[in-house]
Amino acid sequence: MPTKLAIIMRGLPGSGKSYWVEKFITSQGIEQAIHIRQHGLFSTDRYFYQQGQYRFNPQKIGQYHQANLTAFIQALARNEPIVICDNTNIAKWEFMAYEAAAKALGYQVKVVLVGLPGNDQHQQLCAQRNQHQVSLAHIQKMAQLFEE
Repeated sequence: MPTKLAIIMRGLPGSGKSYWVEKFITSQGIEQAIHIRQHGLFSTDRYFYQQGQYRFNPQKIGQYHQANLTAFIQALARNEPIVICDNTNIAKWEFMAYEAAAKALGYQVKVVLVGLPGNDQHQQLCAQRNQHQVSLAHIQKMAQLFEE
């Protein structure tokens, strides 16, 4: 039986996490790619979309992180072959529950760090290209909090 794989993304907003995920999913072949997008890809960001518009609401972040974790664990429980958490995961505690659940349910866990959070040029690039208008100052603050 093929190994079940859980991928946990880490990186600053705009680092290229979703781009990495898209390249990985595409590499799995068309049928598997469609399946992963529908049943195995989880991002807290998606909860902030209303009528196709991204509307960040700091009051909802805890609730949305919990909903994303719950959906991720449900996918593990369904034995989805590939399950992906596409969040920033700046601190270890932010992805510990994802990792623990995946290991408990027999998944191989791969934590993928995209970019160099401590690098000034990387931070500036992230500020320019992140999709949610996160400022350079906020990205720098996130970089300082980033746990290796």
